[in-house]
Amino acid sequence: MSAQFDQLATRILEGGAATEADALAVLQAPDFDLMSVVAAAGRLRREHFGNKVKVNYLVNLKSGLCPENCNYCSQAIGSEAPILKYSWLSKDDAIKQAGAGLKGGASRVCMVSSGRGPSNRDIDKVVEMTEALKDEYEGVEVCACLGLLKDGQAERLKAAGVDAYNHNINTAESNHDNIVQTHTYDDRVDTIGKAKSAGLSPCSGLIAGLGESDEQLVEALFALKELGSDSIPVNFLMPFDGTPYENTWELSPTRCVKILAMARFVCPDKEIRIAGGREMHLRTLQATALHVANSIFLGDYLTSEGQDAKADLEMMRDNGFVILGQENAFNDGTFDDVFNAPSAGAAHAAATTPCGSATTGCGTSCGGCAAGLADDAVAEDHKPVIRQRGAGTEVPANA
Repeated sequence: MSAQFDQLATRILEGGAATEADALAVLQAPDFDLMSVVAAAGRLRREHFGNKVKVNYLVNLKSGLCPENCNYCSQAIGSEAPILKYSWLSKDDAIKQAGAGLKGGASRVCMVSSGRGPSNRDIDKVVEMTEALKDEYEGVEVCACLGLLKDGQAERLKAAGVDAYNHNINTAESNHDNIVQTHTYDDRVDTIGKAKSAGLSPCSGLIAGLGESDEQLVEALFALKELGSDSIPVNFLMPFDGTPYENTWELSPTRCVKILAMARFVCPDKEIRIAGGREMHLRTLQATALHVANSIFLGDYLTSEGQDAKADLEMMRDNGFVILGQENAFNDGTFDDVFNAPSAGAAHAAATTPCGSATTGCGTSCGGCAAGLADDAVAEDHKPVIRQRGAGTEVPANA
């Protein structure tokens, strides 16, 4: 079995392509073959990206208040998750939040807004923010994620300097109507097409753990390949209390790594990003996953807390990776202040567990608390922790 994946990597490196049967074999590989899968997929990662990790940072410009009924989302209509809810950040607040991530090593800022899609006034806001951000930070990439686009809006974003547009397909077309009913799969594909036509780099990915079959995961990956997605964020379901998917735990750390490896085999030269849910699902295999993926979000997510940014940087450094655009940063003192500072969790948590994380659901989700526990205990320890810092608060961002 081990030789099978190495032979697949060789075939792809020689100009071939993974088939749907190949992708399914990766996904269904026995757990004891995991490192063989990682080693083979890692050959493709190193060929195209070396040991570099692209660091991305999320800024939630508007939180909650969304009329769409995406069942997995804490911001959706009907969600009872106690998330931060606020209208648009000011330009100055948005730049401040983005700057925290850029100083922490990010090269791309993902500017996100909840809602079905932007009004033209919303586009005005993002245009202003983008122009200000690019004036202040040379070389920064901006990715906008604002929902379904209307005609002409992508062109305005492109003219303002936006580099990419994120709109995830989230799941296979055959599973889409099971997870959301207020818009269609075709609506999502249409927005990706609008972004591409305007010259924006298409960023589109998926969420694993939504009740999909193995075959549907393969279907989604090949759809993303067909759509020409340059960046593929692979999210793992965060089962927020108060949403239809609360207490849904379908993923194991090894399955998550195999999903990322499958994405690498199917799209060998594309940015594969480990996105939301990595801490609670990959746990101690986060670093292993970076030998397959080449991109990561730093710090917190839209409505939930992520691993301390300090821990993210240490994980990359300790495993021999370098940050894209800051290849010498781990050796030249760039992050000395970060490494010597208290963790973000300690800064705003009244009490901590032995691993140094907030007691309410293991905010850093390092995996240490999970050792030796039953599956239900692991799930309880790793529930999403609602973000109470960064954008929309007076508490410093986790970056």
